[in-house]
Amino acid sequence: MSDIRANPTKGARLMAQVKKRGGRGDRSPLGTWFWDIDRMLLLLTLLLIAIGLVAVAAASPASAVRYSGEHKKFAPLYYFWRQLMWVGVSLPVLFFVSMLPAVLARRLAVAGAGVFGLLLALAPLIGAEHNGARRWIGVGIAEFQPSEFLKPMFIVTVAWLLSLKAKDDELPTVLITGGMTALVAFLLMLQPDFGQTVIFCTVWMALLMIAGTPMRYLAGLVAMVPVGLAAAYMFYGTARQRIDAFLFPNVEGEGAADHFQVDAAHRTLTAGGWTGTGPGGGSAKFGLPEAHTDYIFSVIGEEFGLIACAVVAIVFLAIVVRVFVKLLDEQDEFKLLAASGLAVQFGAQALVSMAVNTGLAPSKGMTLPFISYGGSSMIALSIGMGLLLAFTRRNPFLTRSPYVVRWSGE
Repeated sequence: MSDIRANPTKGARLMAQVKKRGGRGDRSPLGTWFWDIDRMLLLLTLLLIAIGLVAVAAASPASAVRYSGEHKKFAPLYYFWRQLMWVGVSLPVLFFVSMLPAVLARRLAVAGAGVFGLLLALAPLIGAEHNGARRWIGVGIAEFQPSEFLKPMFIVTVAWLLSLKAKDDELPTVLITGGMTALVAFLLMLQPDFGQTVIFCTVWMALLMIAGTPMRYLAGLVAMVPVGLAAAYMFYGTARQRIDAFLFPNVEGEGAADHFQVDAAHRTLTAGGWTGTGPGGGSAKFGLPEAHTDYIFSVIGEEFGLIACAVVAIVFLAIVVRVFVKLLDEQDEFKLLAASGLAVQFGAQALVSMAVNTGLAPSKGMTLPFISYGGSSMIALSIGMGLLLAFTRRNPFLTRSPYVVRWSGE
């Protein structure tokens, strides 16, 4: 301090450096990341994670009672503390991936797609069975779901392959990516996991549209959708049971249990009215299966009200809209496709989960992004959002956006 007083010029220089550090002039790696990242998108993501922690805390007592067996007794907030741990693991992953250069992020995603694609193939053979499905690999706390991790990496890989069409028009990218999607869908149906199959196929078709695939091909694919659904109904028992339970709720049979889940979810969702019963005040949630995972949106409705459910839906919509508005300026074909695909996957998963909870879609195991409990889901979603933030980082070399209105009077 005495040196600064004795040398005012040096003191002024040091003060200027302090002010500059952390400001827009900060060109350190962390400073560059902070000013280039889409901070609004990051803020909305952190908001969802915070909402998720509150929602899991509300759902945890009901799930702890349901899953406490003869030899184990879960504390009321057992799932909340575990989710807090998964958030602590996931946030560094999200920040780390978002800091990667786009080229490195792409390479890691393509390599990861190969690794988790292989693990997806092994899941029906060596995976742990839960609720009649073999989707998990590992033991105990080390169990993970390969399909969750494959989703963001598969999307980036498909986007990269489709972007190569701009460099060489002769490449059969539609055929290659279609074969990859069909293989993943086949492996998912073996588990079985019909919900994830729908997500993978939906994202692939969306990427084809964004990539400018000729309409005759798109029309042919759209025409195949009802054919695929009919085939799934005829030859895939799980799909048939859930569709029957959804379309014919009064028919007795195997599908009754599935319809019970949808009924319980709808009853819980509406039990709290517009403003909810208050935190911890819900009782309908105790009759809800998977309250902390697949049906957590219903728990939000009971304890925090339908208004809170609408707010959650608006946050999801805001994230998707924010990404596509950001991409209006994007000139890189790969970044455009990769970010679009990740946004479509994020929005489609949220839409399906909320539709199941409101009774607008058949029952299926689909978590609500960043809100439902689950380690695999939380870490995989953090990887996906980190990739999305990496691919939407501000590029100072882009030309000025033609979509931004200038109010300077020029």
